Amino acid sequence: MLLGAVTLLLACQLAGEILTRLLDLPVPGPVLGMVFLFLILCVRGRVPEPVERVTGTLLDHLSLLFVPAGVGVVRYAQRIEQEWLAITVSLIGGTVVALAVTAWVAQRLMPPHRGKDAG
Repeated sequence: MLLGAVTLLLACQLAGEILTRLLDLPVPGPVLGMVFLFLILCVRGRVPEPVERVTGTLLDHLSLLFVPAGVGVVRYAQRIEQEWLAITVSLIGGTVVALAVTAWVAQRLMPPHRGKDAG
């Protein structure tokens, strides 16, 4: 069962990679693969237990994925020192934009508030 769940995850990622490369899309293949997985799970109406176990295990060990990023920071420390202003502005700007878009989408998706103040 767990092998099937891992196969599903990898097949979705592979499908995303193939489609991204074939159509020369500006979206990373794994992101498109997550969209495929989301659609599959929506059609099924639930997350199968083996998929939940595999993804839970992956999330438990997510910190291991930060090791390459840390190595990159150490490797390119001199370049980061040279470009610190652009990096800082893009990080802060990107965070502000992401928060604003998330708030806007959440506001549109939530039902209207019907508290004491409402009508």
